[in-house]
Amino acid sequence: MRSVIFSIALLFAASASADDVHRVVLHLDEADPARQNLVLNNASNINKYYQDKGEEVEIEIVTYGPGLTMLIPGKSPVADRVKSISQNFDNVAFRACANTHRKMSKKAGKAISLMPQAAMVPSGVVHLIQRQEEGWSYVRP
Repeated sequence: MRSVIFSIALLFAASASADDVHRVVLHLDEADPARQNLVLNNASNINKYYQDKGEEVEIEIVTYGPGLTMLIPGKSPVADRVKSISQNFDNVAFRACANTHRKMSKKAGKAISLMPQAAMVPSGVVHLIQRQEEGWSYVRP
């Protein structure tokens, strides 16, 4: 009986600690450098806020449509910042829409390369929906 109670207590403790992590998904669908910088500023500010409070936060920046340019070498107006944020914050992830990538590659007649910080998701919009259904906070700067 004690092992059952202990197991249940561990389960509750694990779920409580998982709930202590803030999860934020940021939406980017614009190529505008000011908008891209705003998204990166939001990610940095969110990270600093929770870090100063001693709390954990996970942040995903989801790019699709023209926003995918943020993650394309040679086209990204914020490439240095993406690299710096990725190097300095292991809790910030960059997601690239595979649908947009496929369309851009077809239009270019060759596969468009992405920055190494980018991880592909099948659909940027669907990824945003899934994250919200999982309880992530959604922000569109």
